[in-house]
Amino acid sequence: MSRIGKLPVNLPKGVSVKIEDNKITVKGPLGELSRTIYKDIKVEVVDNSIVLSRPSDSKNHKSLHGLYRALIANMVTGVSTGYKKELELVGVGYRAEAKGQKLEMSLGYSHDIILELPDEVKVETKTERRSNPIITLTSIDKQLIGHVAAKIRSLRPPEPYKGKGIKFVGEQLRRKAGKSASV
Repeated sequence: MSRIGKLPVNLPKGVSVKIEDNKITVKGPLGELSRTIYKDIKVEVVDNSIVLSRPSDSKNHKSLHGLYRALIANMVTGVSTGYKKELELVGVGYRAEAKGQKLEMSLGYSHDIILELPDEVKVETKTERRSNPIITLTSIDKQLIGHVAAKIRSLRPPEPYKGKGIKFVGEQLRRKAGKSASV
């Protein structure tokens, strides 16, 4: 039995689930998410929790059992509390400014980078004196917010010598020693 798949997904107050055919729709205070589920995985709502079951112990069914349980748990968490990612711009002259759904960044290149964000992701920027600019992303879709954050980070990944670049807040970077002076 899949250790992840056999755990029920508890539904918080204010979250409702609708299952029809192979599609599950989770609706909560922050919004609504839906996903198509593989036809062999059975999804049921029992005693204010979602329970998943599989027809056999084949390798494919085992892997899908745990996968869909995790995806549904992420959907329930997203519509009830939401997800938040914070990125920090480390470097002299690095700045970021949010203009609606556009994020304008100056990252040390010869030009500014303007990134158009999906409507499901909300962006805020915070710049204070004597601290690095912070980009805050919020969304109900965990997969989408992770993809957008990774895309922003890939524009200038942190380098190992001085640590300049875009990093997640709280991320520990592996630093390298610079050149040693030979005597």
